[in-house]
Amino acid sequence: MTDDQLQQDENRLIAERRDKLRQLREAGQAFPNQYRPDSLAADLIAQYGEEEKDALEARNIVVAIAGRLMLDRKSFKVLQDQSGRIQIYATKDVQQATKHWDIGDIVGVRGKLCKSGKGDLYVMMDEYVLLTKSLRPLPEKHKGLTDTEMRYRQRYVDLMTNEDTRRTFRIRARVVSGIRRYLEQRGFYEAETPMLQVIPGGATARPFVTHHNSLDLDMYLRIAPELYLKRLVVGGFDRVFEINRNFRNEGLSTRHNPEFTMVEFYQAYADYNDLMDLTEDMLRTIALDVLGSTDVPYQGEMFDFGQPFARMTVFDSILHFNPDIRAEQLRDEQGARAIATGLGIPLKDSYGLGKVQIEIFEKTVEHRLMQPTFITEYPTEVSPLARRSDANPFVTDRFEFFVGGREIANGFSELNDAEDQAERFRSQAAEKDAGDLEAMFFDDDYVTALEYGMPPTAGEGIGIDRLVMLFTDTPSIRDVILFPHMRPLAKPGGA
Repeated sequence: MTDDQLQQDENRLIAERRDKLRQLREAGQAFPNQYRPDSLAADLIAQYGEEEKDALEARNIVVAIAGRLMLDRKSFKVLQDQSGRIQIYATKDVQQATKHWDIGDIVGVRGKLCKSGKGDLYVMMDEYVLLTKSLRPLPEKHKGLTDTEMRYRQRYVDLMTNEDTRRTFRIRARVVSGIRRYLEQRGFYEAETPMLQVIPGGATARPFVTHHNSLDLDMYLRIAPELYLKRLVVGGFDRVFEINRNFRNEGLSTRHNPEFTMVEFYQAYADYNDLMDLTEDMLRTIALDVLGSTDVPYQGEMFDFGQPFARMTVFDSILHFNPDIRAEQLRDEQGARAIATGLGIPLKDSYGLGKVQIEIFEKTVEHRLMQPTFITEYPTEVSPLARRSDANPFVTDRFEFFVGGREIANGFSELNDAEDQAERFRSQAAEKDAGDLEAMFFDDDYVTALEYGMPPTAGEGIGIDRLVMLFTDTPSIRDVILFPHMRPLAKPGGA
C-alpha cells in the first residue's frame, strides 16, 4: 500500500473508533473510573504458572486485572499491564458482548484463574469492563513501531508494543534505585540543589540561558551540581549526593544529549583513591543486581566487572597505546605539539602542555579503553576544580572511568585551598574573555564558602545515561532516555 492508502486506512479506522466512543457516551458508559485491579500479570504467572491445571482450577482463585488489549483471538485475548502479558478467555456470549472492543483498548477483567490444555495461564472473563477507548490503531503486531524516529517521538507507543524498550527502562529504574540504595547504606545524605543558577559552575561546558522575569535576571540551567554540593560539605554534611538533571548546550550524538542524568557524590576525609575503590564496588554490585552477573555484554564485547579494574595515568596510557611516542618528547610542550600535529590534531596557541597531552589522549587512547579502566593524574590545566598532586603539581589527584571506549565517570580529590581556587577561576575567566564559551565563570560565593574551610574531600560524577547504555547493551543514548529531544516535525504545507 502507498503512504496515502495507509493514511486513508488509518483515518477510516479512527473514524470507526470515534463512532464507537460516541455510542458509549450516549449510553453513559464512556471512561468509567470505579474499577480496581488486585493483581499483575507477571505476579500471577510467577506464582501460579507451574501449578497443575486441575489443581489450580480446584483452588477456585478469582483475580481482577486491568491493562491494554494487545491481541484478540476470539476466545483467547491477550491483556498487557505494566508487568507483562496474560491471556483472558471469552465465551461466545462474552465475545458478542465485547465486539465493540478494539486492539489498544484499556479493559478490566475479573474472573477465575485457569490453565489451558497447553499449560498457559488465563483469566476467565466472568466480569469485564471497557475502561478507555483507544481512538488510534496500534502498529502492526509483528512489526511494532519500527521507524526509529517515531519510536523517540511517540515513546508511549514504543512502550506499548516493544518489550525490549520496556526492559530497557525497567533496568534504568533499577540502576538509579541501586545507586541511591548503595550510597544511602554508606551514610550519604541525598540533597537537592538549584537547577536555575546565576553562575553555571562545576564543569566546563556551554550553558543554556533563560530569564527570570520577577528578578529581571538572566539565569542558566545547571551544567553540574558540584559547587552547591561542596557548599553542603562546607556546611557539615560530610557525605552528600544528588541524582540530578544537567543541561549543556552542546552537540547531539549517540553518546551526548543536551539534557542528561548524573549522580554526583562527595565524601569528606577521603581522596580520589577511596572513590575509585567505592566506584568499583558499586558498579560491581549494580551489575550483579541488574544482570545477575559481573560479565557485562555490550555490542559484541564482554566486559568483566568481576576482576579488579585497571588503573593507569594519562601520561602512561599515551605511551602504552602509542609505542612510537617517547616519554621525553611527551613531557616537552614543543615535542608534544609536534606529536599532535603529526596526528592531525588541531591546537590553539593558548594550549599549554597539559591541554596538548589531553588532546593526544582523547585522539589515541580513549576509544581503546574497552575493559573497566581508571585513568588518573589529569593535568592541572584541564582540571580547574581538582586538587594538585603533592608529588607532581603539574597533575591533579583526578581520575576518569572508562569502559567500552567511553567515559562513564569523573572524580577527584577536591581543591579546598580557597586561594588556589580563586586563581584557577581567574584563569578560566580569562579564557572565557578570550572567546572560550565553555570556560568557567568566577564564582565569588563559592570561594567565600571555601574560605570558611572545607575538609579534605573527594567527589565524583557518574553518567547514568551511559551506564544504562552499558547495562542494556544499547548503542545510542536516545534509546535510554524516555523522551529525547527532537526537531519539530514540519507542519503540513510548510507552515
